[in-house]
Amino acid sequence: MSGLWVLVCGPSGAGKDSVLGWAAQELGHRQDIVFARRLVTRASQPGSDHDEVSPEQFARLIDGDGLAWRWQAHGFHYGIEARYAGQVAAGKIVVVNGSRAHASGLDATAPVRVVQVTTDAAQLASRLEQRGRDAPHEVSRRLVRNALFKDLCADHTILNQGALELAGRQLVDYLVGGALSPAAAGHADFLSS
Repeated sequence: MSGLWVLVCGPSGAGKDSVLGWAAQELGHRQDIVFARRLVTRASQPGSDHDEVSPEQFARLIDGDGLAWRWQAHGFHYGIEARYAGQVAAGKIVVVNGSRAHASGLDATAPVRVVQVTTDAAQLASRLEQRGRDAPHEVSRRLVRNALFKDLCADHTILNQGALELAGRQLVDYLVGGALSPAAAGHADFLSS
């Protein structure tokens, strides 16, 4: 029995990390749904959903076939360890916090679904400014970059403009009931390293 990858992506400020965190907590008791931890060549903070690796460690993982997925974004390398591919092969749903650029370049032959978390431009701008990680010109650049992905083909879209629980519940419902259904297979894309 083969499982499924679910790649969750969205623009900075859409609340993707919060939605994923809410869903992971809600589904923590499920053995058939796994939330993958990313490996990233940037520092991790308390509560991060990724583990920090050096560029040299990342290169060794690539050379040793240690990554099932890899991509670059915002000057950093991101990867998903190969061990998660074994969980998909065992029939589990493995949820990956990914990037839209990676999602738009996926191969259409393997078991993956793309879920996009989004919100309107005004909320994106407000959230990016409130989090204070980017200079004003960086916020503007991130907002302009969103136009590159306006035609992203997603299997499911979550509009995160209200309470976090509403968006989180949509992701939970999709993972529990919709991800494996034939109707959700309109965009079955995957990219291995």
